[in-house]
Amino acid sequence: MTDTKKKKIHWGPAWGEAKDLIWRHRKRLSIGLGLMLISRSAGFVLPYSSKIFMDEIIPNKNMELLQQLVMIVGITTVIQAITTYALSQIMSVAAQRAIMDMRKSVQQHITRLPTSFFDETKSGVLISRIMTDPEGIRNLVGTGLTQMIGGILTASVAFAYLLYLNWTMTLIILFVLAVFGGGMAYAFNRLRPIFRKRGEINADVTGRLNESLGGVRVVKAYTAEKREDILFAEGVHKLFRNVASSITGVSAITAFSTVIIGGIGILVMTLGGNAVMQEPGTSGYMTLGDLISYLLFTGLVVAPLVNMANIGTQITDAFAGLDRIREIKQTPTEGQQQEGMESLGQLNGDISFENVTFEYDEGVPVLKNISFEAKAGTTTALVGSSGSGKSTLIGLVMAFHYPKSGRILIDGRDLTNIPLKDYRSHLGVVMQDNFLFEGTIADNIRYSKPHATIEEIRRVGLVSHVAEFVDQFEDGYDTIVGERGVKLSGGQRQRVAIARAILANPDILILDEATASLDSESEAKIQDGLETLREGRTSFIIAHRLSTIQSADQILVVEHGEIVERGSHTELLELDGRYKQLYDKQYKFEMNRFINPGEEIAIPEA
Repeated sequence: MTDTKKKKIHWGPAWGEAKDLIWRHRKRLSIGLGLMLISRSAGFVLPYSSKIFMDEIIPNKNMELLQQLVMIVGITTVIQAITTYALSQIMSVAAQRAIMDMRKSVQQHITRLPTSFFDETKSGVLISRIMTDPEGIRNLVGTGLTQMIGGILTASVAFAYLLYLNWTMTLIILFVLAVFGGGMAYAFNRLRPIFRKRGEINADVTGRLNESLGGVRVVKAYTAEKREDILFAEGVHKLFRNVASSITGVSAITAFSTVIIGGIGILVMTLGGNAVMQEPGTSGYMTLGDLISYLLFTGLVVAPLVNMANIGTQITDAFAGLDRIREIKQTPTEGQQQEGMESLGQLNGDISFENVTFEYDEGVPVLKNISFEAKAGTTTALVGSSGSGKSTLIGLVMAFHYPKSGRILIDGRDLTNIPLKDYRSHLGVVMQDNFLFEGTIADNIRYSKPHATIEEIRRVGLVSHVAEFVDQFEDGYDTIVGERGVKLSGGQRQRVAIARAILANPDILILDEATASLDSESEAKIQDGLETLREGRTSFIIAHRLSTIQSADQILVVEHGEIVERGSHTELLELDGRYKQLYDKQYKFEMNRFINPGEEIAIPEA
């Protein structure tokens, strides 16, 4: 409970979110409140009829009045049952609709956040924000809120009637209820950060579980099952301790409620019994019917308040979820950061870097004063050691990040002033780690152009040599690839990714180790298609096999975040520098492979 002591509770922002949520669903809530008023009003008939039954029907043996009373009670009971059923149906649907709308809203916001946000946040945390946190709002726009309002109204009307019957005893009971209300407010104030922390813990555990299941082959390859067991066990134990703390708090509330109910019962028995035993006409005298009616109406005051303790816990959980959702929604999306920017319009394809410096961590530059120009329709190749900054540079071209200093110009216009949606619609990308979605081969190729016909898919399948392995499958392009394309080999996944980029028909083409997973024969075939694709497009290529980039218009050699050499393949060989060293290493490798064709040798790193 130490976190609870340190953290000050702010209801304002979350309450504002809750009010907006309630306002958006005001029509169904209004209908629900109307049904609730009818139901609660009908619920007063039975306890009030007890006074008539005890004071007028039984002593006078009035059968006619008994029949009338029974009929009225029966009708109101049916009305109460019908309205309660309708209320539950309408409000439950309203709650599920609100949850659906909230999930869509959070998902739409998250997918539009900057790439840097995803670099720092686990996917499991985001899944929890989208799927789990909205669950609590059912208690705001569902039966929870109407039950709370109904409970307050019922308690208020019943309390007014109790004042009419015996104001002295009622004021004493009011004091007891005030103590109860103060205790509830204190308890909910303490419970809210616990519920909030539970969501955070659950998101962390879900995130790690998602990672371990997604990387199950790595886990098994390194016999790391035990380590994952320990990490998961630590997470669920932490979650258990949080849940146990909340259970302790809720149990304390329940126990406190029991004491309050018992105390009120003792008061009514003592004071009410004395009032009944007084002489008629004296101050505070009550009939037996009055006392029974008082007891029943006391229940209508106490029961809603006790029920509100449970509802209050649920609403506290809902506010905690809204807090977490609000935090996500306060993070500006890429679109919100670019409101008011002029549309890109027609793209020529000239790209310039002017003294660009970039760093992921403050004070640790990954790229340093990078300057070059890639003219429209030309191909720029990037080579260098692993970790030299090639992929980071490509990430800047794709606007996944922005420079810390310097500028990137697209057709002479600063990239930071161009709407990303416009700019990225001109990009075609084949990454080193080719991600495929659950679905068919056709679905994954069509991802870059959702309305592409099967004829278009077959056409790009021929260029990317997807057709060669698709024909081996019974379902052809309708073959299910599995999660992350697990049912295809690395080379097959790469061909699908290449087909996807070809189908996009982009103005700017980015190939980050596009043929890394292919054998030499397949690579040679696909290179022809890629060279055709590059014609008339501004292209960027990262390749360790230098033979694949010899036709590039310019080659940039990147080392330690800086361009150390630049020029065409021939110019760089004549320069006899770093590029020549890399080329000679690979030339020796290729010769050795030719002489010893059966020997497996790793490709030297460029």
